[in-house]
Amino acid sequence: MSIMFSNADMQNLCNELQENSRIDQNLYQKFHIKRGLRRNDGTGVLAGITNICNVHGYVVNEGEVEAIPGELIYRGYDIYDLVHNAEKENRYGYEETAYLLLFGKLPTENQLEAFNHYLSMQRALPSGFVVDMMMKAPSKNIMNKLARSILSLYSYYDADCESTSIEDEMRTAISLIAKMPILMVNAYQVKRRHFDNQTLYMHPLRPEEKTAETILSMLRPDRQYTKEEAQLLDCLLMLHAEHGGGNNSTFTCRVLTSSGTDAYSAYSSAVCALKGPKHGGANIKVSAMLEDFKSSVQHWDNEGEVADHIRKVLRKEAGDGSGLIYGMGHAVYTLSDPRAVILKKKAFKLAKGKEIEAEFHLLDAIERLTPVIMKEEKGTEKTFCANVDMYSGLVYRMLEIPQDLYTPLFAVSRMAGWSAHRMEELMTGGRIIRPAYKAIPKKKKYIPINER
Repeated sequence: MSIMFSNADMQNLCNELQENSRIDQNLYQKFHIKRGLRRNDGTGVLAGITNICNVHGYVVNEGEVEAIPGELIYRGYDIYDLVHNAEKENRYGYEETAYLLLFGKLPTENQLEAFNHYLSMQRALPSGFVVDMMMKAPSKNIMNKLARSILSLYSYYDADCESTSIEDEMRTAISLIAKMPILMVNAYQVKRRHFDNQTLYMHPLRPEEKTAETILSMLRPDRQYTKEEAQLLDCLLMLHAEHGGGNNSTFTCRVLTSSGTDAYSAYSSAVCALKGPKHGGANIKVSAMLEDFKSSVQHWDNEGEVADHIRKVLRKEAGDGSGLIYGMGHAVYTLSDPRAVILKKKAFKLAKGKEIEAEFHLLDAIERLTPVIMKEEKGTEKTFCANVDMYSGLVYRMLEIPQDLYTPLFAVSRMAGWSAHRMEELMTGGRIIRPAYKAIPKKKKYIPINER
């Protein structure tokens, strides 16, 4: 005879848990707890040293935080220079960016050609993988399937997957950078077929295609795309490839790496962290917010009407009731997010003259008006700007990429950064990452079960 908790029993138990989990908020100040590993002024607690990336949005001058235009530096190279030179030379830049992050230097022409060839050779999934790991266990959530697929790849290789030698780690990293687009698109196609009753497309790989081209080619039924489209997606991949060791998913990867676990487990954990709406899912929130503005503001080009709706959202009278303008503000950037600046410029260029251009202008108005209205409504003097999520969702839509893939595309790109940080942690970390938590319960006397 099985005994199960009734709904009422479960509710009572959960109520007890909530009662026993209360923490006096004043204790965080009393014990100088840095919640979220951030100080009261918003600056992060230093947890390590890195050669890989610098995310710079403010300076501390005589104890005061001063806003500056945002900088994103990969291995010493400004993201503006990396994107500009790829555009200037009319070529794709994500593979060069991945090489830079992995090996610490820009490749020569021959080295980049060899790297591209190696990525191409590594894209194919193991025989039977799609059927056994995807079709037999489809998922409505592509991020969930990405995480499980990475873990599953562990069991498909004869090599010692527990080896943490840098050579073995590098082979695994490059293999996953190559395979992530294929995992993502296949997981999406299976999801479409199983849950949406849509046609499943499984195209053969084209070895000559770069990462951005591969994604568009594998995703579209007719495999057709323009170079301008592929280069815009390539730019997005470059912008999302890395963002410092402190972002949630990268720090998660480093935490697991510090325990000595295998690469597949560490990378899978990073995907799981990125899945959270407070991290990788923010662009979907912006898309939902934009739809609310489109339906609520009668004249999109009337800034007074846009401003009125911003006020309603901030007062929790409109939108999703959170009081948030999604796509505005960042933990580090203050005056500007370089990723948003680059993406906005390139996206406007491609959207010009098309129907979607009006939506970009609406987002631009929201971006410009929100800081002013926030100051009026909240009385805040904090400087903040649009982040990359403000425009990335609309760019994906312009590229006919389904919303199911907004966050997975982030993961596809960020695999390069996660890989670089995992190897840096292996080479330089040396200790398991284990911050302290202040325990506050008093000691209790054990009560025998028949006396409770």
